[in-house]
Amino acid sequence: MHTPVLKKEVLEYLDPKPNQNFIDATIGFGGHASAILEKTAPEGKVLGIEWDKDVFEKLEKRDRLIAVNDSYANLKEVVEKHGFGPVDGILFDLGISSWDLEESGRGFSFQKDEPLDMRFNPEGNTLTAQKIVNTWQEREIAQILWEYGEERFSRVIARRIVQRRKESPIMTTFELKELIPKRIKPHRVFQGLRIAVNMELENLKAGLEQALEILGENGRIAVISFHSLEDRIVKNFFKDNNNLERLTKKAIKPSDQELEKNYRSRSAKLRVAVKK
Repeated sequence: MHTPVLKKEVLEYLDPKPNQNFIDATIGFGGHASAILEKTAPEGKVLGIEWDKDVFEKLEKRDRLIAVNDSYANLKEVVEKHGFGPVDGILFDLGISSWDLEESGRGFSFQKDEPLDMRFNPEGNTLTAQKIVNTWQEREIAQILWEYGEERFSRVIARRIVQRRKESPIMTTFELKELIPKRIKPHRVFQGLRIAVNMELENLKAGLEQALEILGENGRIAVISFHSLEDRIVKNFFKDNNNLERLTKKAIKPSDQELEKNYRSRSAKLRVAVKK
């Protein structure tokens, strides 16, 4: 369903040992968490957090796994509620899963004709991509496509969106895709909307700050990012924080062998730091 990216490298840098406790802040279908649980037997625990309720309900429950349906933006609150600790390491895997793209039906992929939703947590979020493209001002749409999608033709696309919605609302992924000039790759537009809908960059900053606060001495933070905006936040957080020592001076990327097996891992970057 979702192949865990950089699993070998995550285990190498987090270095889980018997009876240690870890947090998987984006547990998904549990690929990384399962590998960590194996290394931390017999008594080590993993606190797994998953924001998407549909994914959470599909997660296979295991011994020594504490699974929580919440956002890592509430990391400290979740840890305190479950009395989890001491915390020896925390993993953030920021990638969108294959299930989200192929099975969720929420409009994450421009290759499938689905409603423009793009919410990871429909129950806890009222903002959809439909609402953005149909009600936000042209300059606001252009701004998120430029800032979050890094799309240099953001103004052109925003203008087309606003002109089109005067005729009828833009409701589906294919209706949006039709408004993107052929010379432009749609993934940046979809990325920008998805980040805005889910407040991904704000949540990442909040999650990292809380992770550092709850992490034990010599505990490790590992983050897998998939685009430059996320990676820049992680890189600067590690570099500028006096309480952290970087274990990866440069981002770790997937091996050729992994790329052959999982092409979607091509943009993954792993950065790891240890708390002094």
